[in-house]
Amino acid sequence: MELPLVVGVDGSEPSLRAVDWATQEAALHGVPLRLVYASLWERYEGPALAPGLAGSAEQVGADDIVHAAARRARRRDTDVKISTEVLPEEPVVALLREGRNASALVLGSRGRGGMAELLLGSVALAAAARADCPVIVLRDDHDVRAVTGSGRRVVLGVGAEPRESAVVRFAFQEARQRRVPLEAVRAWRRPAHESPGHPLLTGDPAHSQERAASQTLDAALRDTAADHPGVQLHRRTAEGSARQVLLDASATADLLVVGAERRHGHTGLQLGRVTHAVLHHSRCPVAVVPHQA
Repeated sequence: MELPLVVGVDGSEPSLRAVDWATQEAALHGVPLRLVYASLWERYEGPALAPGLAGSAEQVGADDIVHAAARRARRRDTDVKISTEVLPEEPVVALLREGRNASALVLGSRGRGGMAELLLGSVALAAAARADCPVIVLRDDHDVRAVTGSGRRVVLGVGAEPRESAVVRFAFQEARQRRVPLEAVRAWRRPAHESPGHPLLTGDPAHSQERAASQTLDAALRDTAADHPGVQLHRRTAEGSARQVLLDASATADLLVVGAERRHGHTGLQLGRVTHAVLHHSRCPVAVVPHQA
């Protein structure tokens, strides 16, 4: 049985945009769509509702919220199998449990306004940092077209860990399902004591740091690329901070895929600095794929 794609809904416009994106994603992968409402959501994200749902959060029943989300999903695709669930509990706890039997969690997030408008909601951040399955986060300014977005490519941020095969597999599968190229990117930095005019670097772009980045990229992709011969793969090393390299790449991507290390026995938020940064500032939806340390 195919694991469902789970969407956290609360009646807000960001969550309904996440439903739009997830419906296309579920159709693309041929999996069911599960819409989940946790009744304590307002504690984290506030009671703002989508324009079509008048009144305060207290006045709109939980069933009305999930049914409205289901109707919206059916308008997007009548063939996707949809189920709904109302869970009277704290939202992060509910979503983490749902994630144990999901192909992925999809969450919308709105900014806080003013200077912090790009900051991520705490529910989405906590889920991305702790879930057992991939978590896909969409912000207000992201394109919600999962299949025919403007970027027409999936970008994979390749880290330094050899255990990130789950992250690589996820990126290849997304590119294959979308029938778009996969761009795998590994950033590298010039040592502080070296300068562009250093005699060892002049005329030789493949100096030790760039060469090491290229080798890391090849090692990470080798096995999975062989299993997906139909995916058009572009390898790229780029000088700069991983954060900025990936944020620049996100401007022309449909999906940015990054990893999040999970350490056995650790119960706190488990997000690296780069993953944390792209979740807050990426210009396309971000998929955070957990992998074991």
